[in-house]
Amino acid sequence: MQKLRSLVGLSIIFVFMFSLVACNSSKSSSSASKPSKTEADGASTVNIGYSGPLSGPAAFYGKRTLNGTEMAAEEINKAGGFEVNGKKYKLNVVALDDKYLPNETGANAKRLLQENKTPIIFTPHSGGVAALQVFNQTENKFIIGAYTSEPKITENGNKLTVRIPPRYDGYIEPFTKYEMDHFGKKIAFLPTSSQYGKDWSEKLQPYWEKQGGKVVYNSSIDFAKDTDFFTIVTNALKKKPDVLFIGGASEPTAKVAKQARELGFKGGFIVMDQAKLDEMKKVTGSYDVLNGAIGVMPLVHSESPGIPEFIKNYKAKYNEDPGSEAGLNYIATYVFVEAMKAAGSVDDPEKIRAHMQDGLDKLPEDKKVYVIPKIDDHGGFEGELIIAAVEDGKIVPIKVK
Repeated sequence: MQKLRSLVGLSIIFVFMFSLVACNSSKSSSSASKPSKTEADGASTVNIGYSGPLSGPAAFYGKRTLNGTEMAAEEINKAGGFEVNGKKYKLNVVALDDKYLPNETGANAKRLLQENKTPIIFTPHSGGVAALQVFNQTENKFIIGAYTSEPKITENGNKLTVRIPPRYDGYIEPFTKYEMDHFGKKIAFLPTSSQYGKDWSEKLQPYWEKQGGKVVYNSSIDFAKDTDFFTIVTNALKKKPDVLFIGGASEPTAKVAKQARELGFKGGFIVMDQAKLDEMKKVTGSYDVLNGAIGVMPLVHSESPGIPEFIKNYKAKYNEDPGSEAGLNYIATYVFVEAMKAAGSVDDPEKIRAHMQDGLDKLPEDKKVYVIPKIDDHGGFEGELIIAAVEDGKIVPIKVK
C-alpha cells in the first residue's frame, strides 16, 4: 500500500512538472512568433531572418555576410530604433546555419517564418535563394535579401527578391581582357562545383573562346568535400595553362591558388567575385602568392563616403578589416529599414519591396559604404563595378569602361 501511495505521488509530481514545461514551452514559442516589446522604451521588435553557412568550409564567408547585417541592426537599435507611422521599432536578427546547403536554407526559412514572422530573410548563396523562391511569394510572403551576383535570381520573375551585389556577368569582359593581355589565352577552369560556379563557367567559357582563347582544362571542386587539391591542380597544370579560373568561398579558393604556386604555376588568376582578394591574403600570408590575380576591389581600398567610419567601427567590433560581404549586407539592412519607413509598414513584404528605391534614395551619406544609386526593374541593386588586380604584391585599381 505504501509503495502504491509513493507511485501515485511520483506520478502527480511528474504530471505537474510536465505541465509546467509544456506551459513554458508554449509561452516561449508564442512570444517568438509575435513582435515583442523591449522593457526599456516600449519599442516593438522586427525580426530579420538570416540563413547561411555558419559552419563548414564556407563558414567564414557566411559569418562575414551576417556581420554586416548584425552591425547595421546594432547601430540602428543603439540610435533608438526607427519610426514607422508614429510607432518605434528595433531590429532583431535571427540567424540559422544552413551549411551552404539549399535544402537546409528552405527548412530554415520555414522555421523563421513560423517562429519569428520574418518579413525579410537574407541568404548569401544562389542555391539557397533558388530554394526560397519556390515559396516566398505564396501565403507566408517574405522578401529574399539575396547576397549573390547571379542575375537569373532577379530575372526569373520573382517580385520579392532583392539582389544585393552587382551582377557577375559585368566582370567577365574586364577580367578576360586583363588576363589575356598580361598572361595569355590558355585557361584552366577550377571553380567551385556549386550552381553559382557552373553559371560563371557557362558565361566565361564562350566569351573567352570568342576572344580567341582556349579552355585547356575544365573541371570544378566541391569545397564541401575536398580539402586537398593537389591531384586536381596537378592535372590542370599538366595542360600548361596561362591562367587559372578559380573561385567560391575565399578561404578554399586561396588554398587552390597557393597549391598552384607550390606546384610551380607562374600565370594569372581570374577570381570569381564570391572570393575576395583581401580575404584570400589571410590564407596565403601575402599578396605575392596572388600576383596576376584579378577580382573584386577589396573594400578597404575603396573610396566611397561611408568607408572610413565603417572600417573603424567594424575593426573595433570584429578585430579585422571588413570585406565587401559585410559592407554590402550592412548597406542592404539600412536600405530595408528606410524602405519600411517609406512604405509605412514593417510586415508587408510587397509594400516594402515597392519602396526599395526610396530606401536607396534616403540612405544616409555616412552609411554609403558603396554608392548604389538605383534598383533595377527586376530587383537588382545597380552599382559601379570596382575591380582590382594584384601586381608586385600590391592591390592595383583597374578601370572598367
